[in-house]
Amino acid sequence: MRTIMMMLDTLNRRALSAYGGEGVLTPNIDRLAEQSVIFDQHWSGSLPCMPARRDLLTGRAAFLEKGWGGIEPFDRTLPASLREAGIFSHIVTDHYHYFATGGENYCQSFSTWDFHRGQEDDPWVSSIKELPAPERYYGQVRAQCDKNRTRFAREEDYPGPRTIQAACDWLEKNGREDRYFLTVEAFDPHEPFDTPDHYLAMYQDNYEGPPYSWPKYGTVDVPPEALAHIQKRYAATLTMIDHWLGKLLDTMERLDILDDTLVIFTTDHGLLLGEHEQTGKNVMHVYNELANIPLMIRLPEGRAAGTRIKAVTQNIDLMPTILDYMGAAIPDTVQGASLRGLLEGTQEKVREAALYGYHGMCVNVTDGRYSYMRAPVSKDNYPCYAYTAMPTTFRSYLGGVAPERIEAGRFLSYTAYPVFKIPESTQGVTYARNQFVMETRLYDLANDEHQEHPLQDEAAEARMIELLNQAMKQAGAPEEQYVRLGLA
Repeated sequence: MRTIMMMLDTLNRRALSAYGGEGVLTPNIDRLAEQSVIFDQHWSGSLPCMPARRDLLTGRAAFLEKGWGGIEPFDRTLPASLREAGIFSHIVTDHYHYFATGGENYCQSFSTWDFHRGQEDDPWVSSIKELPAPERYYGQVRAQCDKNRTRFAREEDYPGPRTIQAACDWLEKNGREDRYFLTVEAFDPHEPFDTPDHYLAMYQDNYEGPPYSWPKYGTVDVPPEALAHIQKRYAATLTMIDHWLGKLLDTMERLDILDDTLVIFTTDHGLLLGEHEQTGKNVMHVYNELANIPLMIRLPEGRAAGTRIKAVTQNIDLMPTILDYMGAAIPDTVQGASLRGLLEGTQEKVREAALYGYHGMCVNVTDGRYSYMRAPVSKDNYPCYAYTAMPTTFRSYLGGVAPERIEAGRFLSYTAYPVFKIPESTQGVTYARNQFVMETRLYDLANDEHQEHPLQDEAAEARMIELLNQAMKQAGAPEEQYVRLGLA
């Protein structure tokens, strides 16, 4: 038995025909969808990139404890659990956040790992001399990204294609072996949307304005023609990586390994490209475009192909599912549930609701019918703490503002390992990151799929508050989170 997990970053399910999308060319993802079980109510947990990956590798939603950061020394990970069962694991990726400060110990937990350089701000191409920046542009332009782009002379030079080709090469050498777990992870279609011109030409893009390949996070601040252009750039980048995924599928078929292989296709989160008058992520409410993510699972021999599952699932369920199919023990720290019963028709649901969000922002819950976004009750977001034994975060360190207020102790119920308790809010000081999300909202997804009309319904809100409390309790939420959200 083998498991191959294919993961794209920032994949909007509404771009895929399997989820009703139109206009984006993804023939190979469509091909996989035809052979797979499709999950309609699959949700992220912790956002964005690295928090989502910690969820995937530990089977726990960690965003109530901390945000962006490394795998903790007390985390019991998927690759480590596989190793204990004698199962080899390998990851091939171009996601450079794994190798920046705040991305420690993810790839290193695999038996082997393979990293392909050049995405976004990866400090790869070394040049003291700066390239000239455009006089006018929309969105973001970053010097290191422009230096990296000088290496992309051919399509094969782009990091996404290099990553998928490396996965094909690994399978050529190892694919027919038994009992391994392979993760194939492409950063595309994450911004900036870099792709050869011939993919952009597929979308009849005639844009002639200032350069725009990397949207800012926040309210749309570009003219309609630029917004249309960035949407086409996203589609073109997705079409490019789909083309290379086709090579990976071809390799699996040619090696004739699919009869005894579990194939998983998913993402970490989506991205806004004009929906809700916003672009990006991180600073706004976690709308469905961000949190309701695609999941396709191809069972060995293509069993149950074409089945659609309506039960609520989320990313923390993938670790126990993989361990279940691979015959490995599931650690008692895992909060997710194996999806095997859903996949094989012996179970109707694994959870009542999915809990998701960013650390220190709204805490969100959905039962598939309603989505509820619970905002902090005060502008200072007090009280809020990060709990970690490794105080790194996105390219920086936690606690530098007020180190004298950091405590250390055994604050987490599921481990005896001591951690730092680091204040992330100060009483009376406005917490700027919450500027877009200071309003609690309820949406009826059955009648308002695109979340355009917040609902006033006391009975529905009361039920969602009950689900929120239950989900937070199951997740082991620190007590101050209930105070922060006005739930205490």
